[in-house]
Amino acid sequence: MTSAALSGLDLLPTAVVLVDTALAVRYMNPAAENLFEMSSRNLAGQNLDKLFPDIAVLAAAIGYARENNCSYTEHDLELGANGRVRLHLSCTVTPVELPNGTAHEEGLLLEFRHIEQQLKIEREERMLDQSQANRELIRSLAHEIKNPLGGIRGAAQLLDRELERPNLHEYTRVIMKEADRLQSLMDRLLTPHRLPQPAAVSIHEVLERVRSVILAEYPRGIAIERDYDVSLPLLHGDKEQLIQAVLNVVRNAAQALQGHGKIRLRTRVVRQITLARRRYRHAVAVEITDNGPGIPEALRERVFHPLVSGREDGSGLGLTLAQTFVNQHHGMISFESRPGETTFTILLPIEEAGNG
Repeated sequence: MTSAALSGLDLLPTAVVLVDTALAVRYMNPAAENLFEMSSRNLAGQNLDKLFPDIAVLAAAIGYARENNCSYTEHDLELGANGRVRLHLSCTVTPVELPNGTAHEEGLLLEFRHIEQQLKIEREERMLDQSQANRELIRSLAHEIKNPLGGIRGAAQLLDRELERPNLHEYTRVIMKEADRLQSLMDRLLTPHRLPQPAAVSIHEVLERVRSVILAEYPRGIAIERDYDVSLPLLHGDKEQLIQAVLNVVRNAAQALQGHGKIRLRTRVVRQITLARRRYRHAVAVEITDNGPGIPEALRERVFHPLVSGREDGSGLGLTLAQTFVNQHHGMISFESRPGETTFTILLPIEEAGNG
């Protein structure tokens, strides 16, 4: 393993520890330092059993990888470092060559993943796949419905002209009104398939536009707090799509509050993050938090699915469209919810030279 390879390990989101054949620590990347709350410099040269008092399961995984000269993953590992809270981890052990000038030295690369982090990554992968499936389903349904819908409205319009009894016009007008409503719904379903028209955009301009719209819709009862990191750089994105994505989430929060409560808009920068299977040095995090009742447990796994709504009068499209627009910007949207606090987090990558 070369020094350049070590530099690459610094960027990994997973915790990596390199040890020699005597199991002495030779290197820890920043993610490992954060996970174990220890400095690589202080641990250099110390044996693994100094880092982890109980390494029986880890030692067995190391022994298997050595004997068979292959990678081996232990999926259920508990480690406690220096009396700290025990961590529930998976660990992949891989035999490697250690950097040692021109000499050849065998070693082991230990890659640790927090089980909760791994589950989160897997959940994000499923969300990406589900989002793609949702888009295709929506597109197919919209196209199938639009054509007969136009015929229904046209027939109702012709019938309305021929009716002699005035009281019957009410029924044809209901048909036309509902046909128009469904036509509008189909147009909304097809809108996300327009490709983004990217330009430099300030996320705070997006949030301020959304804030003004929501305050106009709810002039009394809704308070919107702002906690912005004004040092954030511009994004490269479609301003109108970003406004619509954020507006759908904030409007959803306002509706959950039934017009009375608080919404907080918060922005921060996130470093070294993987979004849509791609690694970025920096991303913008937009957090939208409300103090409403929370998302019902039965809806949490399906909250981004089309036509799923917690309200009787809801179309079930707001969060689906928000997810679609965010995905088109190579970002991710997720949420955490409990009674009294629901937070939707939108992560949008900051494109820089060297990304990709």
